[in-house]
Amino acid sequence: MTVIVAGKKKEYEEGLTVKQLIEKENVENPLYVTVTLNDEFVQSANLETTVLKDGDEVEFLYFMGGGR
Repeated sequence: MTVIVAGKKKEYEEGLTVKQLIEKENVENPLYVTVTLNDEFVQSANLETTVLKDGDEVEFLYFMGGGR
């Protein structure tokens, strides 16, 4: 199946979960990443049970603090 990850089309096996995708993509700091699937946030409790489908769009977001 084709999944769009950070704007790039990639091929993965059917039945892949968001958690497995995070591992395959070697996401830095996986405990602190926020995931959107088709522009909707995925709850961290659902990463293991959310199965990707052909044509899904996934983004990995990191929120950073800062300022003065």
